[in-house]
Amino acid sequence: MNIVVGIATAGRREVLSETLLHLTRQTRLPDAVVICPSTPEDVDEARIGSLPLKARIVAGNKGSSAQRNAILDQATTADLIVFFDDDFLPRSDFLTEAERLFDREADLVVATGVVLADGIHGTGISIADAKAILETDPGAQPHDITQPAFNAYGCNMAFRVSAIAAERTRFDERLPLYGWQEDVDFCRRLAAHGRIVKSPALRGVHLGNKRGRTSGLRFGYSQVANPLYLRNKGTVGLKWALRLMGGNFAANILGSLKPQGLVDRRGRLKGNLIAFGDFVRGRLDPMRVLDL
Repeated sequence: MNIVVGIATAGRREVLSETLLHLTRQTRLPDAVVICPSTPEDVDEARIGSLPLKARIVAGNKGSSAQRNAILDQATTADLIVFFDDDFLPRSDFLTEAERLFDREADLVVATGVVLADGIHGTGISIADAKAILETDPGAQPHDITQPAFNAYGCNMAFRVSAIAAERTRFDERLPLYGWQEDVDFCRRLAAHGRIVKSPALRGVHLGNKRGRTSGLRFGYSQVANPLYLRNKGTVGLKWALRLMGGNFAANILGSLKPQGLVDRRGRLKGNLIAFGDFVRGRLDPMRVLDL
């Protein structure tokens, strides 16, 4: 298979360089790495150019969906495209196992892996700690099985390019900036072409780096606007949207009573309330985060 790794990045110049250095340790190197930064300053071209990777940088509009679409436009001849977050460190056999999985299961269109540790839920994980976790990971066990999944987790997503090409599926750019749930929308539209799975053979650590993230206010607005938008599109059901919104709204209320450091629960709660107000007025729109 021809395998392309795609990385959309924003505000994490040093982290990106470390992630790419780590990628050189794959037992099966990617045939190409396509990087789309939000600004030219997000990439250390000299450092990346010194790595034994066929890396190229492409321009795209700012936002995870738009940047990933710019990458997709450059990966049309690939058989498999693997999107990693700029702060995701894959286990050294990730691409080897992805190739084996998609080669073995012809009806598979999307796969995501096991996140051994996820810094998104806390203060983040350092590069050194992530490497230590990977070094001590025993790998998939005999009782671990590949399971059906509703969608891939955005930090590590493998796609069969022919399924994407069938209808020229693209990430929805009406989910701007951080996007949030754009991975769900993209995967659910591909589900018509085959299976989506979570594979225990695909493993890695998500650093959850806090740099380059959207504000609490904007993220809070997206927590309400994006699920309802996807429900109206028909890619998710109302129950799914309400459960996601309700859980986040409750977490933001509780977190606002006792601030949690790097997680701006009060900003998110304010964003939730603005979105609910827009919903009542009939003007709820994911794009409004650009004005907040």
